[in-house]
Parts: sequence; C-alpha cells; structure tokens
Amino acid sequence: MLPVEAFISHSDQDKLFVSDVVEALRRHGIPVWHGPTNLIGSQQWHDEIGAALQRCDWFVIVLSPNSVNSMWVKRELMYALTQKRLKDKIIPLLYSPCEYSWALSGYQLVDFTRSFEDGCRDLLRVWGVGYKPE
Repeated sequence: MLPVEAFISHSDQDKLFVSDVVEALRRHGIPVWHGPTNLIGSQQWHDEIGAALQRCDWFVIVLSPNSVNSMWVKRELMYALTQKRLKDKIIPLLYSPCEYSWALSGYQLVDFTRSFEDGCRDLLRVWGVGYKPE
C-alpha cells in the first residue's frame, strides 16, 4: 500500500543524497515530507516537524555517520519507534556504513551503498512500485 506521506529523517550534512532520494520518490508518486522542501519561511520548524511526524504514515531514516550522531534524527527515531501506527512502517536506508541504533536491528535495511539505482529499486519495492530510471 502506498504511503499517504512518508517522513524522511536525515542529517543536513547528507542533504545532496537525501534530495536525490526525495526526488526519485516523488517522481514515482510517493508523497514525502522532507524538511528542506516542505518548510517555508516564518514557520516554527520544530512545530512543523512534530506535526509531520504525527501525520505521516511511514518513517524513513537515512543512516550515515552524520545521522547517527544527530540529536534531531535520534529524537525523530525515538518518536517513530513509540508509535504503534508505524509498526512495520519504519524503513532504514543505509547511505554510508555506520554503527546505527540497536533499536533498528529488527528492520530490514535498504542498502544504497552498492548503487543509487539498486537502493531506489529496493525502496520502491516496499510499496510495490517498480523503479523507472530517469
């Protein structure tokens, strides 16, 4: 089943990779909440992130050395893990090898370390969507 909206949790230091993932998802019809493209001027960003976390029905976390050290990514993950509605709807994306939270050990990783296309193909398969290169 396609998400109503997927929340993308990531470190700002990985923004180029994350922007490519967001663009690929949107191109394939997957609605995504992504801070840099959804937040607009004068909004209270922490309130908007909280509202998006409450609204989104999927949680995608980008794993990298940058994200596992981010206080905000940790907070977003802890929120997602406590939500019964997100059970089986948390998707860890491995962007760069890192030591990630033990709390994700029960989730199948989507591996982007081999190639971007393979990662997109595997991610979209979660929702039954076939990957189409640009």
